[in-house]
Amino acid sequence: MKRTAISGLFITAALLASPVFAAEDLCTANLQKISDSMATAGATPEGLDESIAKHVEDAKKAQAAGNDKDCIAITSKVIERLEKTEKGGQ
Repeated sequence: MKRTAISGLFITAALLASPVFAAEDLCTANLQKISDSMATAGATPEGLDESIAKHVEDAKKAQAAGNDKDCIAITSKVIERLEKTEKGGQ
């Protein structure tokens, strides 16, 4: 009985902690994807590099403050913008 209760407690703790780590991982993954995309990008429209750098800075500040939700929101928008630019749209 005690083993079952303890096992259940550990499983519950692991499940509750997972979204926190997943959000942090997604934020970090998005920042890496942006970095990789900028490193391999050819010519970009005027001002895009500065705009992206500003957004990345904001995302890193949000991540450092523990606000992974904002970091993910910012980086997701930047990735969408980069993908549009790569396809020829702005």
